[in-house]
Amino acid sequence: MKINLLETSDTHGFLFPTNYVNLKDDKPFGVLRCATAIKDLRTKLDNVVSIDNGDFLQGSALAYYIAEIKKQSAPKQIDEVFNVVNYDFGVLGNHEFNYGLSYLHNTINESTRHFLCANIIDQDGNHPFGNPYEIKDINGVKVGFLGLTTQGTTKWEKNSHLAGLTFLSAKDTAAKYIPEIAEKTDLNVIVYHGGIERDEEGVPTEVLNGENETYDILAHVKGVDAIITGHQHRKIAGHLLGVPIIQPGHRGQYIGHIELDVQQDDNGKYFVQSSESELIPTKKYPVDHEIADKLNDIQEQINKWLDEPMAHIEGSMDFDNAFEARLHKTSFIQFIQNIQMQTMGVDISATALFNDEAHGFENPITMRNIITNYVYPNSLSVLKITGAELKAAMETSAKYFDYQNGKIGVNHDYIFPKLKHYNYDMYEGVDYVINVAKPVGHRIEDLTYHGKPIDDDAELKIVLNIYRAVGGGNYQMFSQDKIIKSDDRMMSQLIADYLREHKTIKAENNHNFKVIYRP
Repeated sequence: MKINLLETSDTHGFLFPTNYVNLKDDKPFGVLRCATAIKDLRTKLDNVVSIDNGDFLQGSALAYYIAEIKKQSAPKQIDEVFNVVNYDFGVLGNHEFNYGLSYLHNTINESTRHFLCANIIDQDGNHPFGNPYEIKDINGVKVGFLGLTTQGTTKWEKNSHLAGLTFLSAKDTAAKYIPEIAEKTDLNVIVYHGGIERDEEGVPTEVLNGENETYDILAHVKGVDAIITGHQHRKIAGHLLGVPIIQPGHRGQYIGHIELDVQQDDNGKYFVQSSESELIPTKKYPVDHEIADKLNDIQEQINKWLDEPMAHIEGSMDFDNAFEARLHKTSFIQFIQNIQMQTMGVDISATALFNDEAHGFENPITMRNIITNYVYPNSLSVLKITGAELKAAMETSAKYFDYQNGKIGVNHDYIFPKLKHYNYDMYEGVDYVINVAKPVGHRIEDLTYHGKPIDDDAELKIVLNIYRAVGGGNYQMFSQDKIIKSDDRMMSQLIADYLREHKTIKAENNHNFKVIYRP
Protein backbone atom coordinates (compact mmCIF):
# COMPACT_ATOMS: atom_id res chain seq x y z
CA MET A 1 0.00 0.00 0.00
CA LYS A 2 0.97 3.62 -0.41
CA ILE A 3 0.84 6.23 2.36
CA ASN A 4 0.97 9.83 1.15
CA LEU A 5 2.07 12.72 3.34
CA LEU A 6 1.14 16.25 2.20
CA GLU A 7 2.72 19.31 3.83
CA THR A 8 2.39 23.07 3.86
CA SER A 9 4.76 25.20 5.91
CA ASP A 10 5.59 28.83 6.62
CA THR A 11 2.44 30.18 4.99
CA HIS A 12 2.78 33.28 7.23
CA GLY A 13 -0.81 34.46 6.93
CA PHE A 14 -0.76 34.63 3.13
CA LEU A 15 -4.21 33.30 2.38
CA PHE A 16 -4.65 35.15 -0.90
CA PRO A 17 -2.14 35.08 -3.77
CA THR A 18 -0.88 38.58 -3.02
CA ASN A 19 2.04 40.14 -1.19
CA TYR A 20 -0.09 43.28 -0.75
CA VAL A 21 2.37 45.44 -2.70
CA ASN A 22 -0.38 45.97 -5.27
CA LEU A 23 -4.16 45.75 -5.12
CA LYS A 24 -4.59 43.13 -7.85
CA ASP A 25 -1.71 40.72 -7.40
CA ASP A 26 -2.05 37.17 -8.65
CA LYS A 27 1.07 35.58 -7.21
CA PRO A 28 1.95 31.87 -7.45
CA PHE A 29 1.28 31.16 -3.76
CA GLY A 30 -1.32 31.38 -1.01
CA VAL A 31 -3.24 29.04 1.27
CA LEU A 32 -6.29 29.42 -0.99
CA ARG A 33 -4.29 27.77 -3.78
CA CYS A 34 -3.06 25.11 -1.33
CA ALA A 35 -6.68 24.36 -0.41
CA THR A 36 -7.51 23.59 -4.05
CA ALA A 37 -4.33 21.57 -4.48
CA ILE A 38 -4.84 19.42 -1.40
CA LYS A 39 -8.48 18.81 -2.28
CA ASP A 40 -7.42 17.64 -5.74
CA LEU A 41 -4.57 15.48 -4.44
CA ARG A 42 -6.88 13.74 -1.99
CA THR A 43 -8.93 12.48 -4.94
CA LYS A 44 -5.84 11.11 -6.72
CA LEU A 45 -3.78 9.64 -3.89
CA ASP A 46 -4.48 6.84 -1.44
CA ASN A 47 -4.15 7.11 2.32
CA VAL A 48 -3.46 10.85 2.54
CA VAL A 49 -2.29 12.52 5.75
CA SER A 50 -2.16 16.32 5.53
CA ILE A 51 0.06 18.38 7.81
CA ASP A 52 0.76 22.07 8.37
CA ASN A 53 4.27 22.63 9.65
CA GLY A 54 3.81 25.99 11.37
CA ASP A 55 4.45 29.72 11.01
CA PHE A 56 0.88 30.34 9.88
CA LEU A 57 -0.16 33.18 12.25
CA GLN A 58 2.17 36.03 11.30
CA GLY A 59 3.81 37.58 8.26
CA SER A 60 1.19 39.09 5.94
CA ALA A 61 -0.73 42.34 6.04
CA LEU A 62 -3.87 40.26 6.67
CA ALA A 63 -2.33 38.56 9.71
CA TYR A 64 -1.12 41.90 11.09
CA TYR A 65 -4.49 43.60 10.52
CA ILE A 66 -6.42 40.86 12.33
CA ALA A 67 -4.10 40.80 15.35
CA GLU A 68 -2.98 44.41 15.73
CA ILE A 69 -5.66 46.60 14.12
CA LYS A 70 -8.88 44.62 14.66
CA LYS A 71 -7.46 43.34 17.98
CA GLN A 72 -9.23 40.01 17.62
CA SER A 73 -8.68 37.49 20.37
CA ALA A 74 -7.87 34.88 17.71
CA PRO A 75 -7.42 34.95 13.91
CA LYS A 76 -10.85 33.51 13.11
CA GLN A 77 -10.45 34.09 9.36
CA ILE A 78 -7.13 32.24 9.17
CA ASP A 79 -8.35 29.42 11.39
CA GLU A 80 -11.51 28.90 9.32
CA VAL A 81 -9.50 28.54 6.12
CA PHE A 82 -7.17 25.99 7.70
CA ASN A 83 -10.16 24.10 9.07
CA VAL A 84 -11.69 23.88 5.60
CA VAL A 85 -8.43 22.47 4.24
CA ASN A 86 -8.98 19.78 6.88
CA TYR A 87 -5.42 19.16 8.01
CA ASP A 88 -4.85 16.11 10.15
CA PHE A 89 -1.93 17.51 12.15
CA GLY A 90 -0.17 20.79 12.83
CA VAL A 91 2.91 21.96 14.69
CA LEU A 92 3.89 25.39 15.97
CA GLY A 93 6.42 27.62 14.30
CA ASN A 94 8.49 30.24 16.09
CA HIS A 95 6.30 33.04 14.72
CA GLU A 96 3.19 31.57 16.35
CA PHE A 97 4.30 33.32 19.55
CA ASN A 98 4.56 36.83 18.05
CA TYR A 99 1.11 37.96 19.20
CA GLY A 100 1.26 36.44 22.68
CA LEU A 101 0.25 33.22 24.41
CA SER A 102 -3.45 34.03 24.75
CA TYR A 103 -3.75 34.61 21.00
CA LEU A 104 -1.94 31.35 20.33
CA HIS A 105 -4.02 29.28 22.75
CA ASN A 106 -7.20 30.75 21.24
CA THR A 107 -6.21 29.80 17.70
CA ILE A 108 -5.38 26.27 18.83
CA ASN A 109 -8.84 26.04 20.42
CA GLU A 110 -10.47 27.23 17.18
CA SER A 111 -8.53 24.78 15.02
CA THR A 112 -9.69 21.30 14.04
CA ARG A 113 -6.24 19.90 13.25
CA HIS A 114 -4.43 18.09 16.07
CA PHE A 115 -1.42 20.08 17.24
CA LEU A 116 1.68 18.07 18.16
CA CYS A 117 4.30 19.64 20.39
CA ALA A 118 6.85 17.44 22.15
CA ASN A 119 9.71 19.81 22.96
CA ILE A 120 7.91 22.79 24.55
CA ILE A 121 7.05 22.23 28.20
CA ASP A 122 5.69 24.40 30.98
CA GLN A 123 6.98 24.80 34.54
CA ASP A 124 5.34 21.54 35.59
CA GLY A 125 6.80 19.56 32.70
CA ASN A 126 3.47 19.43 30.87
CA HIS A 127 2.92 19.98 27.13
CA PRO A 128 0.65 23.05 26.85
CA PHE A 129 0.33 23.10 23.04
CA GLY A 130 -0.72 19.57 22.19
CA ASN A 131 0.33 15.98 22.66
CA PRO A 132 3.98 15.15 22.01
CA TYR A 133 2.84 12.60 19.42
CA GLU A 134 -0.18 10.79 18.07
CA ILE A 135 -0.59 7.42 16.41
CA LYS A 136 -2.80 7.16 13.36
CA ASP A 137 -4.14 3.85 12.08
CA ILE A 138 -3.95 3.93 8.29
CA ASN A 139 -5.61 0.80 6.89
CA GLY A 140 -4.12 -1.30 9.65
CA VAL A 141 -0.68 0.36 9.57
CA LYS A 142 0.06 2.23 12.79
CA VAL A 143 1.96 5.44 12.02
CA GLY A 144 3.36 7.66 14.74
CA PHE A 145 3.64 11.43 14.23
CA LEU A 146 5.98 13.40 16.54
CA GLY A 147 5.79 17.22 16.60
CA LEU A 148 8.81 19.50 17.22
CA THR A 149 9.48 23.27 17.12
CA THR A 150 12.83 25.01 16.69
CA GLN A 151 14.40 25.89 20.03
CA GLY A 152 15.76 29.03 18.33
CA THR A 153 12.40 30.62 19.19
CA THR A 154 13.76 31.62 22.60
CA LYS A 155 16.50 33.74 21.02
CA TRP A 156 14.15 36.02 19.10
CA GLU A 157 10.81 36.13 20.88
CA LYS A 158 9.85 38.53 23.66
CA ASN A 159 10.24 36.98 27.11
CA SER A 160 6.67 37.90 28.00
CA HIS A 161 5.42 35.76 25.09
CA LEU A 162 7.31 32.72 26.38
CA ALA A 163 6.60 33.07 30.09
CA GLY A 164 6.95 29.77 31.93
CA LEU A 165 7.96 27.84 28.80
CA THR A 166 11.08 25.78 28.13
CA PHE A 167 12.13 24.81 24.61
CA LEU A 168 14.09 21.57 24.54
CA SER A 169 16.48 20.34 21.87
CA ALA A 170 14.61 18.80 18.96
CA LYS A 171 17.26 16.09 18.62
CA ASP A 172 17.20 15.18 22.31
CA THR A 173 13.40 15.14 22.31
CA ALA A 174 13.26 12.90 19.24
CA ALA A 175 15.80 10.59 20.86
CA LYS A 176 13.51 10.35 23.89
CA TYR A 177 10.20 9.77 22.13
CA ILE A 178 10.91 7.82 18.94
CA PRO A 179 11.90 4.62 20.82
CA GLU A 180 8.77 5.00 22.96
CA ILE A 181 6.55 5.52 19.91
CA ALA A 182 8.21 2.70 17.98
CA GLU A 183 7.05 0.19 20.58
CA LYS A 184 3.47 0.95 19.54
CA THR A 185 3.81 1.66 15.81
CA ASP A 186 4.90 0.28 12.47
CA LEU A 187 6.22 3.55 11.00
CA ASN A 188 7.30 6.90 12.46
CA VAL A 189 7.17 10.41 11.00
CA ILE A 190 8.77 13.51 12.52
CA VAL A 191 7.04 16.85 11.85
CA TYR A 192 9.62 19.51 12.67
CA HIS A 193 9.34 23.26 12.36
CA GLY A 194 13.07 23.51 11.91
CA GLY A 195 15.54 23.09 9.11
CA ILE A 196 18.68 21.36 7.92
CA GLU A 197 22.05 22.42 9.33
CA ARG A 198 24.44 20.18 7.36
CA ASP A 199 24.81 18.87 3.83
CA GLU A 200 24.67 15.17 2.99
CA GLU A 201 28.35 14.75 3.81
CA GLY A 202 27.77 16.21 7.26
CA VAL A 203 29.52 19.50 6.49
CA PRO A 204 27.84 22.41 8.35
CA THR A 205 25.95 24.83 6.13
CA GLU A 206 25.38 27.31 8.97
CA VAL A 207 26.45 28.06 12.51
CA LEU A 208 25.51 25.06 14.66
CA ASN A 209 23.56 26.81 17.42
CA GLY A 210 20.59 24.47 17.79
CA GLU A 211 18.22 26.46 15.59
CA ASN A 212 18.10 23.70 12.97
CA GLU A 213 18.69 20.07 13.96
CA THR A 214 17.36 17.87 11.16
CA TYR A 215 20.69 16.28 10.24
CA ASP A 216 21.52 15.77 13.90
CA ILE A 217 18.16 14.06 14.45
CA LEU A 218 18.61 11.66 11.56
CA ALA A 219 22.25 10.95 12.44
CA HIS A 220 21.46 9.99 16.03
CA VAL A 221 17.86 8.77 16.13
CA LYS A 222 17.00 5.44 14.56
CA GLY A 223 13.54 4.41 13.47
CA VAL A 224 12.51 7.57 11.57
CA ASP A 225 10.73 6.70 8.30
CA ALA A 226 10.09 10.28 7.08
CA ILE A 227 10.82 13.81 8.25
CA ILE A 228 8.83 16.91 7.38
CA THR A 229 10.69 20.20 7.82
CA GLY A 230 10.25 23.96 7.50
CA HIS A 231 11.40 27.27 9.02
CA GLN A 232 14.18 27.97 6.54
CA HIS A 233 11.83 28.63 3.59
CA ARG A 234 13.96 26.30 1.47
CA LYS A 235 12.62 24.16 -1.38
CA ILE A 236 13.70 20.61 -0.58
CA ALA A 237 12.49 17.21 -1.74
CA GLY A 238 14.73 14.18 -1.56
CA HIS A 239 16.44 11.95 0.97
CA LEU A 240 18.84 12.74 3.80
CA LEU A 241 20.77 9.85 5.36
CA GLY A 242 18.36 7.56 3.58
CA VAL A 243 15.22 9.16 5.02
CA PRO A 244 12.68 10.97 2.76
CA ILE A 245 12.54 14.68 3.52
CA ILE A 246 10.57 17.70 2.32
CA GLN A 247 10.51 21.46 2.88
CA PRO A 248 8.06 23.43 0.70
CA GLY A 249 9.34 27.02 0.62
CA HIS A 250 6.99 29.60 2.11
CA ARG A 251 3.66 31.39 1.60
CA GLY A 252 2.12 28.22 0.14
CA GLN A 253 4.33 28.15 -2.96
CA TYR A 254 4.45 24.37 -2.89
CA ILE A 255 2.83 21.33 -1.37
CA GLY A 256 5.48 18.96 -0.05
CA HIS A 257 4.67 15.34 -0.87
CA ILE A 258 6.24 12.14 0.45
CA GLU A 259 4.96 8.80 -0.78
CA LEU A 260 5.83 5.76 1.32
CA ASP A 261 5.57 2.36 -0.35
CA VAL A 262 4.68 0.14 2.60
CA GLN A 263 5.16 -3.63 2.45
CA GLN A 264 4.66 -6.49 4.90
CA ASP A 265 7.37 -9.05 5.68
CA ASP A 266 6.85 -12.78 6.31
CA ASN A 267 6.26 -12.09 10.00
CA GLY A 268 3.49 -9.62 9.24
CA LYS A 269 5.58 -6.56 10.14
CA TYR A 270 5.12 -3.45 8.01
CA PHE A 271 8.11 -1.58 6.64
CA VAL A 272 8.90 1.11 4.03
CA GLN A 273 10.29 -0.62 0.97
CA SER A 274 10.81 2.62 -0.97
CA SER A 275 9.86 6.26 -0.85
CA GLU A 276 9.62 9.29 -3.10
CA SER A 277 9.61 13.00 -2.35
CA GLU A 278 8.48 15.93 -4.48
CA LEU A 279 7.36 19.55 -4.36
CA ILE A 280 4.09 20.29 -6.12
CA PRO A 281 3.81 23.95 -7.25
CA THR A 282 0.50 25.51 -6.31
CA LYS A 283 0.65 28.13 -9.06
CA LYS A 284 -1.14 25.72 -11.40
CA TYR A 285 -4.10 25.52 -9.01
CA PRO A 286 -6.78 28.22 -8.87
CA VAL A 287 -7.84 29.92 -5.68
CA ASP A 288 -10.62 28.12 -3.83
CA HIS A 289 -13.27 30.75 -4.55
CA GLU A 290 -15.85 29.20 -2.24
CA ILE A 291 -13.52 29.97 0.68
CA ALA A 292 -12.25 33.25 -0.81
CA ASP A 293 -15.76 34.67 -1.15
CA LYS A 294 -16.21 34.36 2.61
CA LEU A 295 -13.11 36.53 3.09
CA ASN A 296 -14.05 39.35 0.75
CA ASP A 297 -15.18 41.65 3.57
CA ILE A 298 -11.93 41.39 5.53
CA GLN A 299 -9.89 41.76 2.33
CA GLU A 300 -11.74 44.97 1.44
CA GLN A 301 -11.19 46.32 4.95
CA ILE A 302 -7.48 45.53 4.72
CA ASN A 303 -7.02 47.22 1.35
CA LYS A 304 -8.86 50.32 2.55
CA TRP A 305 -6.64 50.45 5.65
CA LEU A 306 -3.48 49.84 3.61
CA ASP A 307 -4.21 52.64 1.15
CA GLU A 308 -5.08 55.43 3.56
CA PRO A 309 -2.56 58.28 3.05
CA MET A 310 -0.44 58.90 6.16
CA ALA A 311 2.18 61.44 5.12
CA HIS A 312 3.67 63.17 2.09
CA ILE A 313 7.30 63.16 1.02
CA GLU A 314 9.39 66.09 -0.09
CA GLY A 315 11.58 64.31 -2.60
CA SER A 316 11.73 60.57 -3.27
CA MET A 317 11.98 57.53 -1.00
CA ASP A 318 11.36 54.76 -3.52
CA PHE A 319 13.78 52.63 -5.51
CA ASP A 320 13.64 49.94 -8.18
CA ASN A 321 16.65 47.77 -7.34
CA ALA A 322 17.11 46.34 -3.85
CA PHE A 323 20.76 45.41 -4.40
CA GLU A 324 21.61 48.93 -5.53
CA ALA A 325 19.84 50.22 -2.43
CA ARG A 326 22.07 48.05 -0.24
CA LEU A 327 25.12 49.13 -2.19
CA HIS A 328 24.53 52.88 -2.15
CA LYS A 329 21.96 53.43 0.63
CA THR A 330 18.65 55.23 0.03
CA SER A 331 16.61 57.92 1.70
CA PHE A 332 14.23 55.15 2.81
CA ILE A 333 17.00 53.48 4.84
CA GLN A 334 18.02 56.87 6.21
CA PHE A 335 14.43 57.38 7.38
CA ILE A 336 14.29 53.98 9.14
CA GLN A 337 17.61 54.66 10.87
CA ASN A 338 16.38 58.06 12.03
CA ILE A 339 13.19 56.53 13.48
CA GLN A 340 15.22 53.93 15.36
CA MET A 341 17.66 56.48 16.81
CA GLN A 342 14.97 59.00 17.79
CA THR A 343 12.79 56.33 19.41
CA MET A 344 15.61 54.88 21.51
CA GLY A 345 17.63 58.05 22.17
CA VAL A 346 20.96 56.95 20.70
CA ASP A 347 22.97 58.08 17.72
CA ILE A 348 24.21 54.78 16.25
CA SER A 349 21.79 52.45 14.48
CA ALA A 350 21.76 49.43 12.19
CA THR A 351 19.03 48.08 9.94
CA ALA A 352 18.61 45.83 6.92
CA LEU A 353 16.64 45.87 3.71
CA PHE A 354 14.94 42.57 4.44
CA ASN A 355 14.08 41.20 1.02
CA ASP A 356 14.05 42.06 -2.65
CA GLU A 357 10.32 42.88 -2.62
CA ALA A 358 11.16 46.09 -0.76
CA HIS A 359 10.86 49.19 -2.92
CA GLY A 360 10.77 52.04 -0.40
CA PHE A 361 8.00 54.54 0.21
CA GLU A 362 5.73 55.87 -2.49
CA ASN A 363 4.17 59.31 -2.26
CA PRO A 364 1.95 59.67 -0.30
CA ILE A 365 3.15 57.11 2.23
CA THR A 366 0.53 54.51 3.16
CA MET A 367 0.36 51.60 5.55
CA ARG A 368 0.80 49.37 2.49
CA ASN A 369 4.28 50.88 2.09
CA ILE A 370 5.16 50.20 5.71
CA ILE A 371 3.94 46.60 5.81
CA THR A 372 5.52 45.58 2.51
CA ASN A 373 8.90 47.16 3.30
CA TYR A 374 9.19 46.28 6.99
CA VAL A 375 7.96 42.71 6.94
CA TYR A 376 9.05 41.39 10.35
CA PRO A 377 7.39 41.98 13.76
CA ASN A 378 10.60 43.42 15.18
CA SER A 379 10.83 45.56 18.27
CA LEU A 380 13.89 47.66 19.14
CA SER A 381 16.65 47.25 21.70
CA VAL A 382 19.67 49.30 22.70
CA LEU A 383 22.93 47.51 23.35
CA LYS A 384 26.02 48.80 25.15
CA ILE A 385 29.00 47.57 23.17
CA THR A 386 32.67 48.38 22.66
CA GLY A 387 34.30 49.89 19.61
CA ALA A 388 35.84 46.50 18.88
CA GLU A 389 32.42 44.84 18.95
CA LEU A 390 30.99 47.45 16.59
CA LYS A 391 33.83 46.82 14.14
CA ALA A 392 33.31 43.05 14.41
CA ALA A 393 29.59 43.48 13.65
CA MET A 394 30.35 45.66 10.64
CA GLU A 395 32.85 43.11 9.37
CA THR A 396 30.19 40.41 9.72
CA SER A 397 27.83 42.55 7.68
CA ALA A 398 30.50 43.20 5.05
CA LYS A 399 30.65 39.47 4.27
CA TYR A 400 27.49 40.06 2.25
CA PHE A 401 29.45 41.32 -0.75
CA ASP A 402 31.58 39.44 -3.25
CA TYR A 403 33.54 40.42 -6.35
CA GLN A 404 33.03 38.39 -9.49
CA ASN A 405 33.50 39.06 -13.21
CA GLY A 406 34.70 42.58 -12.60
CA LYS A 407 31.83 43.78 -10.44
CA ILE A 408 30.58 43.75 -6.86
CA GLY A 409 27.83 41.25 -6.19
CA VAL A 410 26.24 39.18 -3.43
CA ASN A 411 28.16 36.47 -1.61
CA HIS A 412 26.81 33.04 -2.58
CA ASP A 413 26.33 32.17 1.11
CA TYR A 414 23.58 34.81 1.32
CA ILE A 415 21.69 33.22 -1.58
CA PHE A 416 22.19 29.50 -1.03
CA PRO A 417 20.88 27.35 0.58
CA LYS A 418 18.36 30.14 1.32
CA LEU A 419 18.06 33.88 0.77
CA LYS A 420 19.51 35.82 3.70
CA HIS A 421 19.50 39.44 2.55
CA TYR A 422 18.20 40.34 6.02
CA ASN A 423 21.64 39.53 7.47
CA TYR A 424 23.30 42.48 5.75
CA ASP A 425 23.01 45.57 7.95
CA MET A 426 23.68 49.17 7.06
CA TYR A 427 24.95 51.42 9.85
CA GLU A 428 24.05 54.98 10.76
CA GLY A 429 25.81 57.45 13.05
CA VAL A 430 29.20 56.36 11.77
CA ASP A 431 31.02 56.90 8.48
CA TYR A 432 32.74 53.98 6.83
CA VAL A 433 33.89 52.25 3.67
CA ILE A 434 33.43 48.57 2.80
CA ASN A 435 36.36 47.55 0.61
CA VAL A 436 35.36 44.27 -1.04
CA ALA A 437 38.92 43.81 -2.34
CA LYS A 438 40.11 43.08 1.18
CA PRO A 439 39.75 39.66 2.83
CA VAL A 440 36.72 38.95 5.01
CA GLY A 441 37.32 40.38 8.46
CA HIS A 442 39.41 43.28 7.13
CA ARG A 443 36.97 45.11 4.87
CA ILE A 444 35.87 48.03 7.03
CA GLU A 445 38.01 51.10 6.33
CA ASP A 446 37.96 54.78 7.33
CA LEU A 447 35.54 54.12 10.21
CA THR A 448 34.77 57.26 12.21
CA TYR A 449 32.27 58.33 14.87
CA HIS A 450 31.64 62.08 15.20
CA GLY A 451 34.54 62.55 12.80
CA LYS A 452 37.09 60.61 14.86
CA PRO A 453 38.43 57.04 14.68
CA ILE A 454 36.83 54.63 17.14
CA ASP A 455 39.01 53.09 19.87
CA ASP A 456 38.51 49.38 20.48
CA ASP A 457 37.67 49.98 24.14
CA ALA A 458 35.26 52.87 23.50
CA GLU A 459 31.81 52.42 25.08
CA LEU A 460 29.02 52.86 22.54
CA LYS A 461 25.24 52.49 22.42
CA ILE A 462 23.56 51.11 19.32
CA VAL A 463 19.91 50.48 18.46
CA LEU A 464 19.06 47.22 16.70
CA ASN A 465 15.99 45.13 16.05
CA ILE A 466 15.52 42.36 18.61
CA TYR A 467 16.52 39.58 16.22
CA ARG A 468 19.92 41.15 15.69
CA ALA A 469 20.28 42.36 19.28
CA VAL A 470 20.33 38.80 20.61
CA GLY A 471 22.84 37.67 18.00
CA GLY A 472 20.50 36.56 15.21
CA GLY A 473 22.20 36.09 11.85
CA ASN A 474 25.48 34.93 13.44
CA TYR A 475 26.29 38.31 14.98
CA GLN A 476 28.03 36.65 17.89
CA MET A 477 29.27 39.95 19.33
CA PHE A 478 25.65 40.85 20.23
CA SER A 479 23.72 39.09 23.01
CA GLN A 480 20.82 39.40 25.44
CA ASP A 481 23.07 40.40 28.34
CA LYS A 482 24.25 43.52 26.48
CA ILE A 483 20.71 44.93 26.13
CA ILE A 484 20.23 48.00 28.34
CA LYS A 485 16.92 49.28 26.99
CA SER A 486 14.00 47.89 24.97
CA ASP A 487 10.75 49.04 23.41
CA ASP A 488 8.05 46.39 23.00
CA ARG A 489 6.24 48.16 20.17
CA MET A 490 6.62 46.66 16.71
CA MET A 491 8.67 48.69 14.27
CA SER A 492 5.74 48.97 11.86
CA GLN A 493 3.73 50.60 14.65
CA LEU A 494 6.56 53.01 15.45
CA ILE A 495 6.80 54.07 11.82
CA ALA A 496 3.03 54.56 11.57
CA ASP A 497 2.91 56.58 14.80
CA TYR A 498 5.72 58.81 13.59
CA LEU A 499 3.99 59.48 10.27
CA ARG A 500 0.74 60.39 12.01
CA GLU A 501 2.63 63.10 13.90
CA HIS A 502 4.74 64.26 10.94
CA LYS A 503 2.54 64.73 7.89
CA THR A 504 5.42 65.90 5.71
CA ILE A 505 8.67 63.95 5.49
CA LYS A 506 11.79 65.23 3.79
CA ALA A 507 13.75 62.62 1.86
CA GLU A 508 17.38 62.73 2.97
CA ASN A 509 20.48 60.64 2.39
CA ASN A 510 23.79 61.53 4.03
CA HIS A 511 25.66 58.80 2.11
CA ASN A 512 27.64 57.88 5.23
CA PHE A 513 29.06 54.70 3.70
CA LYS A 514 30.49 53.45 0.42
CA VAL A 515 30.98 49.96 -0.95
CA ILE A 516 34.04 49.85 -3.21
CA TYR A 517 36.59 47.52 -4.74
CA ARG A 518 40.03 49.03 -4.10
CA PRO A 519 43.00 46.60 -4.20
